[in-house]
Amino acid sequence: MTGQRENIFLIGPMGSGKTAVGRRLAHALGRPFVDSDDVIEERTGVDIPFIFEKEGEDGFRSRETEVIDALTRRDDIVLATGGGTIMAEENRRHLASRGFVIYLTATVHQQFERTIRGKERPLLSSGDPHRILTDLLAARDPLYREIADLCISTDNRTVASVTVEIQRHLKNPDSAAKIINE
Repeated sequence: MTGQRENIFLIGPMGSGKTAVGRRLAHALGRPFVDSDDVIEERTGVDIPFIFEKEGEDGFRSRETEVIDALTRRDDIVLATGGGTIMAEENRRHLASRGFVIYLTATVHQQFERTIRGKERPLLSSGDPHRILTDLLAARDPLYREIADLCISTDNRTVASVTVEIQRHLKNPDSAAKIINE
């Protein structure tokens, strides 16, 4: 891999471990780590729930598309994306053409366990979180898979073990199947 193809982009549903794995992977590879949601918050000066409240999901997604375009143009980064980033065809195109895309998968049960506590999730505040996660995964899973170069399950795994699995594949990409641990 040369140039922008050296970028590593982590995609997957909320609660799949993109940020935690991304930070650890970036450290292990000696690369900068970037979280697209953090960049959106830095640019706007407000948190994502506030953006959703004031501009709705469409307003947030518009901002997200601008950020994804800018970040995917950088070289040699590890980027964690938001769970819905792949909904925009433009984002999928940029991710797929500008880096190595890793889909971190997680079951709805695992996502629920990881998202029920901690960071506020605007999409989960409008009803039954388990049902919402189920519906989101059903709609988004085919889109994640469409652009993924590698799929790895994070269910019942440590950040360290997932990171080691990714590193193993990056060192010898021909030895690993596209779908790992599924």
